[in-house]
Amino acid sequence: MKDLLIVRDLSVYYENEKLYKAVDNVSFTLKTGENIGVIGESGSGKTSIAMAIMGLLRANVKVQGEIIYKDKNILKLKNEEKNKYRWNKIALVFQNSLEALNPVLNIKEQILEVIYKHLHINKKEALDKVKDLLKMVGLSEDIGEEYPHNLSGGMRQKVLIAMALVCDPEVLVVDEPTSALDNISKNEIIKLLKMLQNKNNMTMIVISHDLYVIDKLTTKLEVMYKGNLLEEGYTKEIINNPMHTYTRGIINSSIEINPFGDLWGIPNEEVSSEEGCTFYGRCVQRSVLCKENKPNLSKISDRRKVCCNKGGIINLLTANSLRKVYKTKYKKVSAVNYCNLSIRSGEIVSLIGESGSGKSTLANILSGILKPDEGQVYFNDEKLEGNKFTSKKFGIQIIFQDPISAINSSFTIMEAIREPLDIIKDGLIEDRNNKVLQVLNKVQLPTEKYFVNKKCNELSGGQRQRVSIARALIMEPTLLIADEISSMLDPSTKANILRLLKQLQNLNGFSMLYITHDINLAKKISDKILVMNSGKIVESGSVLEVLNSPKNVCTKRLIC
Repeated sequence: MKDLLIVRDLSVYYENEKLYKAVDNVSFTLKTGENIGVIGESGSGKTSIAMAIMGLLRANVKVQGEIIYKDKNILKLKNEEKNKYRWNKIALVFQNSLEALNPVLNIKEQILEVIYKHLHINKKEALDKVKDLLKMVGLSEDIGEEYPHNLSGGMRQKVLIAMALVCDPEVLVVDEPTSALDNISKNEIIKLLKMLQNKNNMTMIVISHDLYVIDKLTTKLEVMYKGNLLEEGYTKEIINNPMHTYTRGIINSSIEINPFGDLWGIPNEEVSSEEGCTFYGRCVQRSVLCKENKPNLSKISDRRKVCCNKGGIINLLTANSLRKVYKTKYKKVSAVNYCNLSIRSGEIVSLIGESGSGKSTLANILSGILKPDEGQVYFNDEKLEGNKFTSKKFGIQIIFQDPISAINSSFTIMEAIREPLDIIKDGLIEDRNNKVLQVLNKVQLPTEKYFVNKKCNELSGGQRQRVSIARALIMEPTLLIADEISSMLDPSTKANILRLLKQLQNLNGFSMLYITHDINLAKKISDKILVMNSGKIVESGSVLEVLNSPKNVCTKRLIC
């Protein structure tokens, strides 16, 4: 397909008290018949791109770069010349139908106004055109006599689409087409746009913060944040396997795309960087490099570009061909049988399986407690050997299944949580005590003296498990392994513990391997599910893939 529209190094500046860069050197190409989506949070620059393409930005807005339509840079054209392209070749469907439509004119008069401005036809032909356009968007002729406030949101949106189609444009820019609509109206608009695109062979740019709309309408996707493109590729591939932490956050925030999990937005900025990556303050894998160096949108494969100093979401832990055999008096038992897995930065992976399937043995190997007979584990690209990463901060921590035997009952709560820092002699004792109080607050336990001086044997099961979590978090791990941590708790305490753990993961950004035999718990918090049976990982995939299309008999049994 031929390049139809090229946006090259586009920057848009708004001047208020100071110059604000709303769009920062954005480039993308649109081919004939292609549908491209632009997604991002509010304020990411999506609408500014649409208005720049249409030439509708105010005179005091500074625009740099090129917008090339059929070899002509339309940014360089005078306003009269732009009118040959605006609405005739490239049309825009505005996002707020009540604001976009004139409240004192009926629908027919408003469509006629557009027709008379751009088409040289007589009154009868114009009235016939109005009827045809209304019919094309699924509205009856008598709607033309109505005023905007008498119509539903979905009907007004259809009117705006009809007005945009007056001149049979080659490119249709659709800005937030469903943002204020109910689900039925939303799906009607999606269906209509798909029908029109196929019927008229239009090229579309769909701008939205709704990933469901983008998924249904587009083949390619541009992901925007604070005026920057952070990821680019094919829509389905990005949704199934996001390569930027921001994109993953958007996907996890979508009810339709992520129907099984609880909703967690991307945490707000705690720190910021003027010179480095624009997403630095909210990224779970940020480093000094990200603070100091602004990355470019770069190719990581033939079908994907990512703007990240680390080339996208990194693999934090990788395990290759792990095997562990236990010898009994009469036979050998393969508890872990040539298992391969990876856990990415900021990702929650659930390992599920029946009792005795090898889950805890695998967890002990991954944390360095057990040495595998064969295979190797890598953490941050370094070989895992013994307690190399569990005995230092920012490494791996494990929360065990039984909180009673995991903690010395004769310790006070202060001593139990502080113990890992005492072992590695981290700072002064006063600083360690303050850190204990901080993590107690994080796990929603009291910080008063009466509580921290209690012995651990005085606590309930739920409180002990929170102490275990606090004990792990005090080492500020980048990977947390949670081994059946809710199996000994009552349903209410179990729900509270899991929601707490997910909240902490979302705020702190650590990766987590969550081990359970309960697939219903796994689906609520996971990005990915691994199914283990007889020492082997027999199935893996996203929560949606595993639950909607289970392939292994063991998985099907666990779901039922």
